[in-house]
Amino acid sequence: MEVLKLQMTNPTTQTKPKDQISKSQTYDLEERTFQYAKRVRAFIKKLPRTISNIRDCGQLTDASGSVGANYIEANESLGKKDFLMRLKISLKEAKESRFWLRLVDTGNAADLENERKWLIQESVELTSIFGSILRKSQ
Repeated sequence: MEVLKLQMTNPTTQTKPKDQISKSQTYDLEERTFQYAKRVRAFIKKLPRTISNIRDCGQLTDASGSVGANYIEANESLGKKDFLMRLKISLKEAKESRFWLRLVDTGNAADLENERKWLIQESVELTSIFGSILRKSQ
């Protein structure tokens, strides 16, 4: 199966409007989901260590990693039905990641709030991408 190529903003900067993204910033979806999971983990390391954050961040870690892991499984699928099921799981995990991102406590730190907004936007974009692939594949 051919790897889907997508455009993404540089993960170390704020999101740019799509018309400002250069063609040199093209990543495949496996790499994009991997970078998303890595960035979530870096975000988690900076959060206040409260009882609720510890529990919520465990869920966030699992969901964010599962987005890319299930996309990889979809690309290695045994058939169309398996592909669609794995893609649906990636979609579900992207939505779940967004839920946990909204729930964690940043302690009102501006830099953490900005990072949270970026991560939530990335989960929204991943959700849209997986939804589009599913619609076109059925």
